Amino acid sequence: MNELIIGQTVPDFTLPASNGQEVSLSDYLGRKVILYFYPKNMTPACTQEACEFRDASDRIAAKGAVVLGISPDSLASHAKFIDKNGLPFLLLSDEEHKVSESFGVWQLKKLYGKEFMGIVRSTFLIDEQGRLAGEWRKVRVKGHVEHTLEQLD
Repeated sequence: MNELIIGQTVPDFTLPASNGQEVSLSDYLGRKVILYFYPKNMTPACTQEACEFRDASDRIAAKGAVVLGISPDSLASHAKFIDKNGLPFLLLSDEEHKVSESFGVWQLKKLYGKEFMGIVRSTFLIDEQGRLAGEWRKVRVKGHVEHTLEQLD
């Protein structure tokens, strides 16, 4: 993993998206991108985070930004998650966790005494030129979307 540095151009990637198309980060040059990585669809914290981004989507769009969510879940799982929660943004499927690894968010985790590899909840703000403008790692959901919105100004 190469450490991402504020101001550095973020490496391009392409992943399958919930709209049935392949989506590349470079498709969004000219717009700010809130790229958030989350562990799993339908879990309480991930649902809360997605719904908070959903509820702020008009404010995010008014600031010229787009939200993209990434998890290792399948496209079928993403479709159910979007449908159940009325999410207005794309979810990308990183089943082989290559993009998660490149952003340094695929890490060893511990839960109830067990160790496993998974996504550490993280968000990256990418500017209109494709450069890293902000990052939040090991995110706590409460208040996170508001902090992200503040950085869009």
